[in-house]
Amino acid sequence: MRNPPSGTGARVLVVDDDLTVAEVVTGYLERAGYAVDRAVDGPGALDRAAAREPDLVVLDLMLPGMDGLEVCRRLRARGPVPVIMLTARGDEDDRILGLEIGADDYVTKPFSPRELVLRVESVLRRSRAAAPAPRPGAQLRAGALALDPAARRATKRGADLALTVREFDLLAHFLRHPGRAFGREELMREVWGWDFGDLSTVTVHVRRLRGKVEDDPGAPRLIQTVWGVGYRLETGAAEAPGVPGEVEEPGAEAPAVAADPAGREGGSRP
Repeated sequence: MRNPPSGTGARVLVVDDDLTVAEVVTGYLERAGYAVDRAVDGPGALDRAAAREPDLVVLDLMLPGMDGLEVCRRLRARGPVPVIMLTARGDEDDRILGLEIGADDYVTKPFSPRELVLRVESVLRRSRAAAPAPRPGAQLRAGALALDPAARRATKRGADLALTVREFDLLAHFLRHPGRAFGREELMREVWGWDFGDLSTVTVHVRRLRGKVEDDPGAPRLIQTVWGVGYRLETGAAEAPGVPGEVEEPGAEAPAVAADPAGREGGSRP
């Protein structure tokens, strides 16, 4: 028998107007030990979240009245609640936009409910990871950036950065390994905790993170592209000149990932 998930007892808000999908997702989450609230539209989701703050939101992109992107914007404006978006396979632009406005992960329909539960576990584990007691020298720094892993706080020139769970973990990973180049597969494995998935997720999060930490995201000095490999944190970022055009992403685009009935994902890697 599998061990109970690390997020057992957490409250998950499921927002989907497809009652069949919502019931299946709810059943799997409850069997995994989660308390589940449900809403069928955007206003209902915001009301539910206001009445009882969820630990995580599973949010369908296509909702009546108010779409999932707007719901995600409003949820993220209220606070750092993690969001996993459910998207149709053909909605790549909207899926990427969802990540850019603050969603922490996404799952494409049709999907394996077991996969979704694992994604929920992964996001919650990272967002609620026990932090060690702060100690002198525990902060990570690069140029004007400072990151405190214990407090889950990142600043730039003393001003707080509003980072999502994945953005914080990605920045922390770069700061812990300055000067080392990482491929997108390696970042997905070490930051997301997944050995499979759509590598464009990493691309979007790097782009979004650059938008928050770089003085000029169009000519990044800190998180630089290593052509044909991936990305590297430049330790001399404060002095190094920016290279225009480095926002182009390494490697070929990864194809859409399909979920099989057993809950595994396939798809070739670039």
